Amino acid sequence: MNLFIRYFSHEALAHNVNEAIEFLGTINEIKLDGTVPGRISNFLYSNNTFPFRLKVSYSNYVLFLKTEANTLEEFHILEQKAKEEKAEGKGQSMADKKRSIMEALNESHPGWYEGNITFKRVAVDKATNKCKYLDTQFSVRCKAESAMHCYERIIDHLKSRSDIDPRSQYPSVRSNNFTFKFLGE
Repeated sequence: MNLFIRYFSHEALAHNVNEAIEFLGTINEIKLDGTVPGRISNFLYSNNTFPFRLKVSYSNYVLFLKTEANTLEEFHILEQKAKEEKAEGKGQSMADKKRSIMEALNESHPGWYEGNITFKRVAVDKATNKCKYLDTQFSVRCKAESAMHCYERIIDHLKSRSDIDPRSQYPSVRSNNFTFKFLGE
C-alpha cells in the first residue's frame, strides 16, 4: 500500500513512511515533531480506509490517502475513473429508483385497495390553547384506479373532514408513511 500526500499545491506518492517524511521535509511551511512518523505509520498499516489529515498549523492540514497506485500519474487516473463511476452509478440508481416507485404508484390496476397513512394531525390543548402535532394513523379500503388514486382519495377525504384541522400535514405519496395493498377487483 502506498500513500498519496497533498499539501495545497504540493503532491507526492510515497511508498513508505520514510519517503513521506522526506517529502514533508521539502516543504518550508511544515515543521515536523517527533510523533509524525509514528502517526503516519499507524495510518499506513491500519485497516482505516478513510483519509488521514495531519495538522501542521492552526488551520492547515496535510492530506494522506492510501492507494494501490505506484506513480502519481497512475493515482490521478484511478481517482478520475472512481469519480466517474461514482457519478454514473449514483445518478442512475436514484433516478431509476424514483422512476420505479412512481411507475408502481401510477400503474393502472382498477379494484379495491387498502391504504394506510400516518399524518401529522393538529390538536389543540384546551388548557393552554396551544397547538401540537400528533402522529395519526388512518386506514381505509377504497375502490381506486391505481395506488396513486388511492392516496389522492385518502388525502381528499381527510382534508374534507370537519374534525381535522386544515393545518394538518400529510406525507408524500413516496414516503414510508403511506402504504397500500391491492386487494383485488
